[in-house]
Amino acid sequence: MFSNLRRVVRRGYRRTVDLSHPARSPLGSAVVNCVVYRDGVRQEGCADAEEALRRVRKSGGGFVWIGLHEPSQEELAGLAELFGLHPLAVEDAVHAHQRPKVERYDDTLFAVLRTVRYVEHEELTAPGGMVETGELMVFTGEDFVLTIRHGGRGTLGPVRETLEADPEQLALGPAAVLHAIADHVVDDYVAVTDAVENDIDAVETAVFSGDGGRGDAGRIYQLKRELLELRRAVAPLARPLEQLATQPIPPVPQEARAYFRDVADHLTRATDQINAYDALLDSILQAHLAQVTVAQNEDMRKITAWAAIVAVPTMVCGVYGMNFDHMPELRWTYGYPLVLGVMAVACFLIHRGFRRNGWL
Repeated sequence: MFSNLRRVVRRGYRRTVDLSHPARSPLGSAVVNCVVYRDGVRQEGCADAEEALRRVRKSGGGFVWIGLHEPSQEELAGLAELFGLHPLAVEDAVHAHQRPKVERYDDTLFAVLRTVRYVEHEELTAPGGMVETGELMVFTGEDFVLTIRHGGRGTLGPVRETLEADPEQLALGPAAVLHAIADHVVDDYVAVTDAVENDIDAVETAVFSGDGGRGDAGRIYQLKRELLELRRAVAPLARPLEQLATQPIPPVPQEARAYFRDVADHLTRATDQINAYDALLDSILQAHLAQVTVAQNEDMRKITAWAAIVAVPTMVCGVYGMNFDHMPELRWTYGYPLVLGVMAVACFLIHRGFRRNGWL
């Protein structure tokens, strides 16, 4: 508890530095960082993965954390051989597009997480969507952590900095890194879900504002698509976190399971919010469709009322338009103005009746 409190305070008062930016490390196109940690303290002077692993195993303590961004098969092959990674896991890490999961290969743990980011926009129907997703793969062993990012977002620089500011937590080893990454990813879920709530509130206000905007259906469907994309990233992670929190999985020690239970609780909150928002959007959509139906019925009533008004003079004109020689008042001097007056009075009375009944 106090450890978490210290991390929150440091996170609020320290300037965040992206330690995983490629410009900070001359390690090539895929490897963006390679650092050795011993007793929770960052060690200097290791820029090569093989050298870093050799130092860790020679000293008999600590671990190496290597970060990569969208590596190719060739770039990852050397590291896979060095750390003894399973070929199936390596294939998943290269090609991405995996569901969130946790798999164990001997003493190596392979975790897949989906990262999300909220895209600021002026309109809900803006192209590109409101939620961007990426993928994050984490290999953890007894003395190494290998992180692989896919997508332009989801940098782990802030995570690395937060851990380095808390040596006591980082001293727990690779499990602490895996927990910090999962906690960071789930915090992003909660933040994105809260941001989507503002868009839902805006749509709800527009639908019930009384303007009867018929273009709101497109924005509602846009939000439902974004929630679906968010659910695909969030919901499948529940089972892997449950495994990490309850099952004895190397290299996660028993004392680290409580931290994963806390992350699972945050994930449950995000999942419940997404489900609630989806149900709310269904209600908003039904209300909007009902409003559209009511507006169409009102339009039809107005059209019907005006058609009834026009029907009276049409009927009278139709009668006097018949080609008969013997018709009432046909030769009468005041017949024409009388007929016009009757039609005007009849139309006025019908119009007044429709206005009283709310049809016009």
